[in-house]
Amino acid sequence: MPGPLLSIFLIVLVDVFGLTLVFPLLAIYAERYSATPLQATLLVSVYAFCQLLSGPIIGSLSDRHGRKRLLFLSQVGTLIGFIVMARAHALWMIYLARIIDGSTAGNLSLAQAYIADTTKPENRTRAFALIGIAFGLGFFVGPVVTASLVKYGLSAPIWLAAGMSALSILCTLVLLPGGPPPQATSGEVGPGGRRVSIFAVRVYLDLFGRERLSSVLWQFFAYVFSFSLFTSGFALFAERRLTFHGAPFTPREIGYVFAYSGFLGIVLQGGLMGRLVKRFGETQLAIAGFGALVVAYIGLSFVHAIPLLVCVASVAAFGNGISRPTLTGSVSRLARPEEQGLVLGVTQSLNSLAAIIAPAIGGLLIQQGLLSFWPLVSVAACLLGLVSALKMRNRRGET
Repeated sequence: MPGPLLSIFLIVLVDVFGLTLVFPLLAIYAERYSATPLQATLLVSVYAFCQLLSGPIIGSLSDRHGRKRLLFLSQVGTLIGFIVMARAHALWMIYLARIIDGSTAGNLSLAQAYIADTTKPENRTRAFALIGIAFGLGFFVGPVVTASLVKYGLSAPIWLAAGMSALSILCTLVLLPGGPPPQATSGEVGPGGRRVSIFAVRVYLDLFGRERLSSVLWQFFAYVFSFSLFTSGFALFAERRLTFHGAPFTPREIGYVFAYSGFLGIVLQGGLMGRLVKRFGETQLAIAGFGALVVAYIGLSFVHAIPLLVCVASVAAFGNGISRPTLTGSVSRLARPEEQGLVLGVTQSLNSLAAIIAPAIGGLLIQQGLLSFWPLVSVAACLLGLVSALKMRNRRGET
């Protein structure tokens, strides 16, 4: 792994570790302050809405002033958000924490832009898999630690997340090379490109007007929609549907489920992703990923016991493990060199848009007691992605 990629990998890993310490207990932590399921899942939507508005601004500033400076500012916002959340004594404070974090959110998009700056197009899918590995490690280690710490109180993992965020800031200052992004031949600021607001309709019409790129962007949106609905609502679903030794699931058991999925993600993306791309191609992997997720989410609607949950989590880990790096790499490869940051910025906008809509839908369904119907919304999204990927393969004559 080249030095710059190793640095960004370590930074993302520490950042994700902090995130995954909080994720298994966020909805249940909100319920502690009398939040309804909808109010609990809207914490994800509020964060994503703030990120949608701030992301283009942070991205554009990073194109002019360098990734390192803006990554530092983004991480400081995350640290403040965790501290406010840990000290919360009312639901509005948890919302305030999410607003602060979302308004400065840009860690992942800046990491992706940095990877685009420092890798050749043919190597980007494997390079983006590094982020997948970081997520896998984070989703393995973070929830395990959360499961161990909740016995000291629900705020204990959040305080540790704040500490990890501070460590991530230190990693950025010490490990990450600074300086402006490289210059592209078109005269625009290099592979980072320019960022685009969600309201820049003309830009979106141009990108979605290109047949192959449009197809992959729709697939990406379908994937992140299903993922956002699942991750934002799973804790509430498990708390109501599953038991362990006769008691409802707690953040401890939920943390172990996320940890198991994260471990499988490490195995898949750490050793197999590059070979899978070479052997089958990105389109075939997208088809396999969506197919696996359809099966997993259908199975989730029937889950009432731990053995079936383990099977579902295994299949879902495979689908998630190959889908995100494959789709992100395809988007980057189909974009022109000077558009790398612009198109990656669009994927982040799509990610935020999905994370605004999906948790609200999921929270409303869970609040109405429609637990078996809740995962079927993710099934519908993945089916749309699967159909799009199959059409794309057929147009190219792939087998």
